Amino acid sequence: MPRSLLDIIEDLQAQLATGAQRVSLRVLDPDYGRGRFAGESVELEGERHIHRPLRVWVDLAERLGLRLSTPRPTADGQLELCFERLDARASWHDAQHPRGDTTEKYGVGSGFARVSKLEDPGFVLDLADALTRAKLGPAPRILDLGCNDGDVLTLIARLLAPKQPRFVGVDHSHSAIARARARLGDPAHRFIEADVNNLAEIEPELGRFDLALALSTLHSPGVDDRAILRQITKQLLEPNGTIIIGIPNCRYVDGELLHGARTKNFSQPELSLLIKSVAGFKRYLQQHRRRVYVTGKHYLLITGAPV
Repeated sequence: MPRSLLDIIEDLQAQLATGAQRVSLRVLDPDYGRGRFAGESVELEGERHIHRPLRVWVDLAERLGLRLSTPRPTADGQLELCFERLDARASWHDAQHPRGDTTEKYGVGSGFARVSKLEDPGFVLDLADALTRAKLGPAPRILDLGCNDGDVLTLIARLLAPKQPRFVGVDHSHSAIARARARLGDPAHRFIEADVNNLAEIEPELGRFDLALALSTLHSPGVDDRAILRQITKQLLEPNGTIIIGIPNCRYVDGELLHGARTKNFSQPELSLLIKSVAGFKRYLQQHRRRVYVTGKHYLLITGAPV
C-alpha cells in the first residue's frame, strides 16, 4: 500500500527527532509518471505507486530544513533519496565583520559575499520582467541604492543591451564599492561610498534617473525606508521614471536557499511583516501615479512603473 505524503513527513520528523543527521527513503522515479500530477497513480511491473514530481522532494527538504542529495536511481525503477540535516548555525549572518567594521557586514570579505542572487533563476527572470515594464529608452540613467559590489548591475547591463545604461551606485561598504568600480570601470558609471540614510546630503549632485533600484535595502535595520522612498520619488526619478524595490523572502543556511524569512518561535515562515511592507510600498507608489506590480518568490520585487 503506497504511503501518503503525510505518512512520509511524519516518519522523517520522527527520525529527525531522535537526532538522526541523515534519513533515506526509496520513491518511484518521477520519470515514470511524466505528465501526471502529484498524487496520481502509476503502475510499474504490476505494482501501484503514487507519482510525485522531483519538485515535491525538493520542497519537502526545504520546508524541513534539510539538504536533498542528488537522487540515485536503483535497478527497480526507483530513486534513493537522502536527506541531510542542515547546520542552522552555518548562516552568513553569523560571520564576523572584517576587522570588526560594521560597515563591512556586506563587504567583500563578509559571509554575505558568498551569496549570489544571479544564481537564483527566479530573481534573474523576475528582474528581467521588471525591466521590461520600465520601458527604458537608450542610455538610461539608473540609480542603485545598496549596490554592493555591482554584481546585479552587471546583470542589468546585459539584460538591457544594447541600450548602454549609465549607472550610479551607492553603498556604505568601502570594499564593495571598490569592487564595483573595478567591475564596471566605464567612466560613464559612478560609484559613491555613502550611507543611503544620508542620501539628502549627496542628492543635489546625483541628478534625475530613469530607473531607481533598492534591492534588499529599504527593509534593512536602521534604514528610514519612508524617507528614502519619498526622496527617490520626489527628487531623483524622472516624471516617467520607474522604481524597483526588492524585499528578500528567503534565508541562506549551510549553502542552501530556503523560502521565507526566519521568524523566532515559528517552525515555518511567518509572512505578516513582509505582507505589511509590500502593501505599504504598493500603496505609496500608487498614490504617486505609478502602476505597481508585485512579483517574485525568494525575492519579492515591487515595480512602480509609469501609468
